[in-house]
Amino acid sequence: MAGCSAEADGAAPVPTATVSFKSGGTPSAVEPTAPSSAPPGRVGTPAPSQRISFVPEQVVLPGGANAPVLPATTVDGQLRVPAEAQRVGWWDGGAQAGDPFGSVVLAGHVDTKTELGFFARLRNVRRGEVVVLNGSGHTASYRVVSVVSVRKDALATKSGAFDQTTDHRLVLITCTGAYDASNGGYEDNLVVTAQPIGLAK
Repeated sequence: MAGCSAEADGAAPVPTATVSFKSGGTPSAVEPTAPSSAPPGRVGTPAPSQRISFVPEQVVLPGGANAPVLPATTVDGQLRVPAEAQRVGWWDGGAQAGDPFGSVVLAGHVDTKTELGFFARLRNVRRGEVVVLNGSGHTASYRVVSVVSVRKDALATKSGAFDQTTDHRLVLITCTGAYDASNGGYEDNLVVTAQPIGLAK
């Protein structure tokens, strides 16, 4: 993940339905029948889907702090998040909010050279708290189920943070751990995982 620390130019790699007839016998005559007086059956129409999916445009953390969400593309296998400390990136290779499966991945800075990043607040998030995503006039809420620290070199390969085969969930990522400027920044990533509360609306 690119740019989640004051010095970070490096980035974490992203894993990237016949009718059969009876044989034999001779057909027998069939007496004509009077037309049925029953009304014809009505053609049903499918009910509108209750599932709504949308690209996140805003994230609201527990306590009410919110930040705009911008697309975060993958370049040469690296996830590039917005440069601004108070903005968050949505990985466009992942799920949208409200999808039936897959991870909605948001990543952002813990700090920059001049200020704390919006996702520095993730350090205070606890299990059971609620994170809300807004976009296109819709809302999706997620309850936090885990907060873990993961070595940066294991984020893409071992953490499952970018998994798109899993049940639907929200994954928030920033930097944490010891800071080592000579090694490109923070040693670890903080990964907050949350499960959807009902359907998006």
